[in-house]
Amino acid sequence: MSTNKENTSEEIDLGQLFKMIGDGFNRLFRFIGDIFKGIFHLLIVFLQFIQIHFLKFVIAGIVGLGIGWYWDYVSEDVYRSSMIVEPNFNSTQQLYNNIEFYNELAKEEAYQTLAFSLKISDKEAENITKIEIESFTDDNQKLKYFSDFVSTLDSISRVNFNYETYLKNFNNINSRFHKIELKSKNPEVAKKCQNAIVRSIENNNYFNIQKRTNELNLRISDSVAKKQLVEVDSLRSFYQKLKLLEIKKPESSGSTSINLSSDNQNLDRSEIALLNEAKILNAEIIRLNQKKADSENIINVISDFPNKGALVNDFFSKKKVLLPLSSILLTFLFLILKSINRFLKEYEKKDS
Repeated sequence: MSTNKENTSEEIDLGQLFKMIGDGFNRLFRFIGDIFKGIFHLLIVFLQFIQIHFLKFVIAGIVGLGIGWYWDYVSEDVYRSSMIVEPNFNSTQQLYNNIEFYNELAKEEAYQTLAFSLKISDKEAENITKIEIESFTDDNQKLKYFSDFVSTLDSISRVNFNYETYLKNFNNINSRFHKIELKSKNPEVAKKCQNAIVRSIENNNYFNIQKRTNELNLRISDSVAKKQLVEVDSLRSFYQKLKLLEIKKPESSGSTSINLSSDNQNLDRSEIALLNEAKILNAEIIRLNQKKADSENIINVISDFPNKGALVNDFFSKKKVLLPLSSILLTFLFLILKSINRFLKEYEKKDS
């Protein structure tokens, strides 16, 4: 009897457990269904709102389009010019500061100061609307910067440093190339500003000292490398003469024979080592010549400003695109606030 009671009790417990699980799933599915019903209801309410006020949105869009078209029609054309530069001797920050200064002068309409800074006329300065600078880099260049940076670390630091960490701490100002962009109502102004922008950095005494020091160091390194190369070539010639003497060493009978002694093999190994050393020195001289070319100027101009800038014709920057969208958005916000205000008033009446 007791066994039957225990079995019955276990069946009741299992039945209650399965019932609880089933009720839990039902509540979960109802909850998910209520969420979808709520979303669908909000969608219907939104569509009804658009349907009721559709004519107002159309009128707002047409008015914005008309004003925007007229604004574009009476506005002067703006031209964009770009220049790619490569700053040397840690002059990037100074270049960014200068460009930011020019841009602030243009925004504040301080045209006389801007004209003096860029060595142009006041009338030409009045045409400038914006000057900005940004880094010009890609993932391949960042990977190269990372490789160069890691090569300067010791073995322990290399283990604890990875590419993701480098990217998190990467500052765009450390990029090798940078793009200066100038927008103006006169397409020829940018070209006239180029020399002043570059010379503003080149006239800095600190950077000139760094440039002269770099040139001196490169000359010394180049002289040492060339001197070592001459010495290696002289030593190679000496070993070749020794090899000829060793090969043609006469035997006791007075005849000449080929000598393959260990001394001759040592000379061969020494000559191979000298050839490798000469190859390394030649590569070093080539590297120094490339470095001379790269650091010849404080600011290397990779790509000049064009003689005439390109017309800024971006679709989403046109007033006939921006104003209709803005008008529709403002109308939508106004109607939403009006509906909320009406709902709150009705809600207060119900409470009272």
